Amino acid sequence: MPNLPNPISYAIPVFVLMVMLDMVLARFRDRSRYHVKDTLTSLLLGLGSTVAGVITGGAVVVMGLALQRYAPFQIPYTWWAWLLAFILYDLCFYVAHRASHRIRWMWASHVIHHSSQHYNLSTALRQTWTNFISLGFIFFLPLFLLGFPIPMLVFVGALNTIYQFWIHTETIGRLPRWVEAVMNTPSHHRVHHATNPRYLDKNYAGVFIVWDKMFGTFEPELDADRPRYGIVRNLGSFNLLWAAFHEWIGIAKDVWRTPGWTNKLGYMVAPPGWSHDGSRETSETIKARWRAQTGETEVGSGAAVDEDSRGDAVIGPGATLV
Repeated sequence: MPNLPNPISYAIPVFVLMVMLDMVLARFRDRSRYHVKDTLTSLLLGLGSTVAGVITGGAVVVMGLALQRYAPFQIPYTWWAWLLAFILYDLCFYVAHRASHRIRWMWASHVIHHSSQHYNLSTALRQTWTNFISLGFIFFLPLFLLGFPIPMLVFVGALNTIYQFWIHTETIGRLPRWVEAVMNTPSHHRVHHATNPRYLDKNYAGVFIVWDKMFGTFEPELDADRPRYGIVRNLGSFNLLWAAFHEWIGIAKDVWRTPGWTNKLGYMVAPPGWSHDGSRETSETIKARWRAQTGETEVGSGAAVDEDSRGDAVIGPGATLV
């Protein structure tokens, strides 16, 4: 196996510089974008996630090596293989990311990334410590069965992660229309992090927003509905351990208290917010109530999009962000 460099190790200093620059810009434009305790929690969660990744990453590689024995052929290190691996990895990320919002067991891990009520570059570093336990890696195993070299998959996976860092910002508005049409951008990803009913369970893309457009989960950011960040029931605390494990604790309590094995299983694999007695709300019930009250629909659900009303210019200093 070739000894490929880890792009993330080179990107970390750039991440730090970009966070610092974003904080400076926020100080002059909108100080509310950063909160000291929130930012510190995000950074510590990111540090813990890095340690957890080092511990569990080897197990995924071992599984990949075992699966590659059954690959019908071995894909060589050619230019087209790198491109194909990058595209297919992003498709697997889309599927895994969508599942992590629809399966509570996976949401218990992923919710950490959404738990900040602020949207800035430090939020990109707010990552889970329990990704391996959530089994999200399963969605990437087919790539090993296809015969892609493991170093290649690790490398393109790192590039995918690096790309997603810069889209966690309100400093950048909308990019040129051709970029917004194909790539995941800050505007698209702000929608994904929003708790507005219109935006729930939308824009799962990692690098290419085309997956959301292909599979019916795309929603554009609207000037009239500015994103509100966080989760439906916000943490109300900056406690690091609570942020990392609160949903796992919630699952354990629900499973312990609920009668019947079918109901217990539901609290683990049904969508977040599901309850055996219907006393809680899922994203579907929240959106249904919103539609009934307002008569509106998501733009991406079939209604025409007025591109001019959304605007496409990069937002510069002093402009209003949407």
